Formats: sequence, C-alpha cells, structure tokens
Amino acid sequence: MESQRIEDNVRTYSRPSDLKITDVRAAALQLTPTGWMCPLIRIDTNQGIYGIGEVRDGASKNYALMLKRLLIGENPCNVDKLFRKVKQFGGHARQGGGVSAVEMALMDLAGKAYDVPCYMLAGGKFRDKVRMYCDTPNESTGEAMGKKLQGRIAKGFTFLKMDVGIEMLAGIPGALCAPAGMLETRTVMHPFTHIRLTDKGIRILAEYVAQVRSVIGDEIPLAVDHFGHIGVEDGLRLGEALEPFNLAWLEDMVPWQLTDQWRMLRNHLKTPVCTGEDIYLHDNFKPLFEAQAISVCHPDLATAGGILETKKIGDLAQEYGISMAIHMAGSPVSTIAAVHSAAATENFIALEHHFTDLPYWDDFVTGIPKPIIQDGYIPVPDGPGLGIELNEDVIRAHLTPGDPAGYFEPSTYWDADRSWDRLWS
Repeated sequence: MESQRIEDNVRTYSRPSDLKITDVRAAALQLTPTGWMCPLIRIDTNQGIYGIGEVRDGASKNYALMLKRLLIGENPCNVDKLFRKVKQFGGHARQGGGVSAVEMALMDLAGKAYDVPCYMLAGGKFRDKVRMYCDTPNESTGEAMGKKLQGRIAKGFTFLKMDVGIEMLAGIPGALCAPAGMLETRTVMHPFTHIRLTDKGIRILAEYVAQVRSVIGDEIPLAVDHFGHIGVEDGLRLGEALEPFNLAWLEDMVPWQLTDQWRMLRNHLKTPVCTGEDIYLHDNFKPLFEAQAISVCHPDLATAGGILETKKIGDLAQEYGISMAIHMAGSPVSTIAAVHSAAATENFIALEHHFTDLPYWDDFVTGIPKPIIQDGYIPVPDGPGLGIELNEDVIRAHLTPGDPAGYFEPSTYWDADRSWDRLWS
C-alpha cells in the first residue's frame, strides 16, 4: 500500500525510458482571415504527455502525418535517432515542414520528460532574451512606410525589415522592361524571366528607401526583402543604388541554389547579403559558406529541420565568420521553437516576426508572459520543453473550415500507410 501511495503522487512521465509514441495528430490552423496556413501537430505518448510542433507556413499537414508510421512505438526522447529516421522525407522550402514539425514536437516531449527547456537539450543558452525584427507590409510611399516603421520602433523593436521590389513599380511607365507575361508569373526562376529594371525604376526604389531613412533615421538596422524575380545583374545595379542607406542586409536577391551568383553579389556590393529561408538541413548551407557567398545565413526553423538542425546551421556558419538570423512567418508555436534555437546559438542576431498587426497572435498559446514580444525581445521560456501550451479555444476558433483533422482528431487514415524506404541495396 505504501508503494501505491507513492506511485499516486509522482509524475508517471518521470520515466523517460518507458515513453512510447502512440499517435501523431494535426490541427489545420488558419492564422489569418485571409487563409495563412500554419498546421500544428501533436505527438501523443503512453504516459499522457504530448509534444507540439508546427509545419512551415503554407505547407500541408500531410508532410508531417505521413511520418506517423515511422514514429509509432518509438521513444520520443531519442530525438536524433528519430530525426535521422524521418529526414529523408523532407525537402527544401515547404517540403521541409513535416520533418521540422516532428523535430519540434520531439524536442518538446523530451524536454517535458526530463523537466528541462528545449534550449538546455540544445546545449544551454547564450542569452536570456531573443531580439525580434519585424517585417512590415508595403506602403505606397517611403514617407508612409517610414511612419509605419516609426510605430514599430515605438513598440520597442530595435531591428526592422521592409520590402523594396518590382511590385512597387507595377503600372509606372518606363520603370520596368520585361517579356510579355513574365511580370505576371511567379513560377519562373530569376535568371530566366529577363525582367529588367530601368534606370528610372532603380531611381524610384532608391528614392523610396531615402524617404524611409529620412523618417526613421540612419541608426536603426533596416533590412530589405522581396526584390522580385530579377537577374543577378539587376540585383547588382539595385544593390549599388541602395548602398548609401546603410541597410542591414539584402535578402533573397537571387535563388539560394545559385552559389556563384551569391558570390558575385557579396564580392561586388558593400551591403551584407542574406539567404537561406528555403534551405533544408545544415549540409545544404555548406556551398554558400565555403564560397563565402553570403554575409548572413537566414534559415527558417520550420524548413531547416527544427531546433537542433537550426543550431547546427548557426554553428557551422560561425566557423566561416557568418552570422545567423532566423526567418519566421508562423504562429507562436514555431516562433517559440525558434527562440530556443536562437538562445542556444552564439552568432545569432535577430528572429523575424511577421504578425505585428495581428491582434490575437499572442492568444494561440499559454504558459508564458504576455505580450510574448516585450520591448522588441522574447524572453526565453524556462518551462519544460517549449515552455508553452496551446490555447484550445482560440485555436478551435481559427481552424481551417472543413478540414477533417479538426482539433487533433485521430489520424487513422495514416495508420495503415506502408512503404519500403531503404536507400541502399
């Protein structure tokens, strides 16, 4: 009887070696009224604890659910073993979302099982709070954008980002030169569109940035993104025109795969250049690092492979004298996962926040102080795992209408899925 009374007063999940995964379920979160998808997953266990993760924004929940057959019956604390088991089923950009979500959920589970935060599982922390940089939607004039960015500064942000690209030149006579149809497509890679900026177009974009700087001043870091599908030659021309404005970085001027073109940009321009949000796994950053082709690497934790893999990217970048920012356009779940990785990475500079204007963004999770972003930083959670729990009522109110996953309903469709996956004979 005495042993039974003791058993009644201990956490059954204090037996990490006996943990087993029993289910993988999803909830198709629609983050914004316009349909910004951020599917959540939940990995359940035999001890009543679960881990949560998030598939990359815009990707299918099925990228994670299809991994269920590889996870059932496994101990979630064997994070590296399971990551190696599932990573062959990820890919670049949104295709990395399933593997990354699973890794986040495994880290959350392992942290809960051992009663430590995820950053401890990643080696400990270099900082107690993580600097955020806010992305900001387009405004029609540089002055209007400057005023909007001033509002971000008033909220405490110490690092800013905005878009400057060919979309801003649409309909302006003489600003762009392009083959018919190329300005309307988004499926043709930059070198093959033959979209060209005219001198007038470059002058308009430079004047826009000058107006922004005249409002916010020259001291606060300001990064620039979304140039459009222009070739490297026009990237160089535009980059030169923007050099007087001391920008923090020029982001994704050409596709990340084109290492030689990135080296051209870095060697020719005096502004830092940045890419990486669509690269899966740390090995695929190596060509850019070895060629000294970028100044800042910019993984998205929900594509790169999760918390530990993103730290590996930062650590590898540091060996080449390259800093790491983190791209993020997700819910608080993936954002907090990124906070843990950023806290554990020495050469980290800033983590993106895409939803400064979404009033209920904080409400999707509980267990951490609100607001989540305080004076431009997120305090690193010290609770077990990710240190957060889901706010069921708020998530239910923002599920994708008609999606059969519901709020983590049983994913029985995937129970009988079978495949012979070995990559060698």
